[in-house]
Amino acid sequence: MFPLYYDVSMLWQSAVSPSPHSLEEKYFLFWSSDMLKTRLNYSPAERLSKCSARDVPMPSGISAMSTKPMTGPTFFREYISSQGNIARWLKKEGDKVAPGEVLCEVETDKATVEMECMEEGYLAKIVKEEGAKEIQVGEVIAITVEEEEDIQKFKDYTPSSGTPPAAPEAKPAPSPPKEEKVEKPASAPEAKTSKPTSAPSEDRIFASPLAKKLAEDSNVPLSSIKGTGPEGRIVKADVEEFLASRGKETTAKPSKPTDSKVTASRLAFSKQTIPHYYLTVDTCVDKLMGLRSQLNSFQEASGGKRISVNDLVIKAAALALRKVPQCNSSWTDEYIRQFSNVNINVAVQTENGLYVPVVKDADKKGLSKIGEEVRFLAQKAKENSLKPEDYEGGTFTVSNLGGPFGIKQFCAVINPPQAAILAIGSAEKRVVAGSGPDQFNVASYMSVTLSCDHRVIDGAIGAEWLKAFKGYIEIPESMLL
Repeated sequence: MFPLYYDVSMLWQSAVSPSPHSLEEKYFLFWSSDMLKTRLNYSPAERLSKCSARDVPMPSGISAMSTKPMTGPTFFREYISSQGNIARWLKKEGDKVAPGEVLCEVETDKATVEMECMEEGYLAKIVKEEGAKEIQVGEVIAITVEEEEDIQKFKDYTPSSGTPPAAPEAKPAPSPPKEEKVEKPASAPEAKTSKPTSAPSEDRIFASPLAKKLAEDSNVPLSSIKGTGPEGRIVKADVEEFLASRGKETTAKPSKPTDSKVTASRLAFSKQTIPHYYLTVDTCVDKLMGLRSQLNSFQEASGGKRISVNDLVIKAAALALRKVPQCNSSWTDEYIRQFSNVNINVAVQTENGLYVPVVKDADKKGLSKIGEEVRFLAQKAKENSLKPEDYEGGTFTVSNLGGPFGIKQFCAVINPPQAAILAIGSAEKRVVAGSGPDQFNVASYMSVTLSCDHRVIDGAIGAEWLKAFKGYIEIPESMLL
């Protein structure tokens, strides 16, 4: 029992074969919505101990691939993608497969994940080819068998769920109905049904879902674009290069409606179910900027990467969570779960939408390591290549709109099932009163706002956390203690 994407699982279901042979050993590979609903009743930690094949109730005729436990996501687990696209198959029909081998890659709205094989056998039939789009939960994508001689029995197989749409396309011509009637005793209709699907596949142009959508919105035929991907597959870069050669402006707008819809649902869920309240404090960052300048001098001398203000903020937030662990918690219907690890999600805005990769154990890592991980994860987010392990498991989120966009102050929306998120504003110089009656000083201040779940974090606890965070920012040397 392994995850396909978030809590969507791969199960193996006994198939009913159209042939007279007994095929009790044949199994369908599909996405189980029943398992999904069961797992959503568990919290992330409970999934580690409870979500195994022997614990989750399964309907008759379904056997699990393995009893290996799995973890669920911690970022918006209530809103899980209900569909995906087949990016590419790493195995072909007839190949022998073993547990742990990757069968295919599946693209979802936020990540590309690998689907692994659970049992030893042979890949008898690929039902959903590369580039198949909007595959719903519960649809068959492939068939595996235990014995090699059983592969031929599925050569002309077409799943019942896919037959209705294929039938109208196969019967416009007058001749096929006649042939079906003549050869009906020899079970020719099954062979006849498979021919229309095999013929188009020979002339089919392989392209990624994003490339297809971009070409469709730009009124560009895929046949006029040369693919540079694996085995000549057309990717997004090929479409953009073609549009650029025609003098058209290439944008990422085709992907925004889908991402915006998902983001809107998640934000609505958070605001409707979590009682938000907000605490804002101004922090003097003069000493922080001075320390950063010194550290960057050492980094440049040693050939290392520069440390950003955001790296220092992440470190300060992680240490404050260690000092005030009540804010490093999550709400459940029965109790409040407090996490022992401090994992900081960092909001990253890309042309494909908003991503929140996670820096795990941020309180135990140095500034250089934090900066390295953030840059690596941000690059993966921009390439839309994040995997679930890159963003799941977070216990607290930091969103910075100050440095990149100059936003003075804002209130962020909490990422369920987390209990708080920190919004970082821009630093600005202010005139402040000095020690004397007519003395004034100039200092740089940064506004930060903590959004809290009132079910988990009381106002006094939130204020205590902000006090600890402000202390680390205004006296950055204390982060070394």
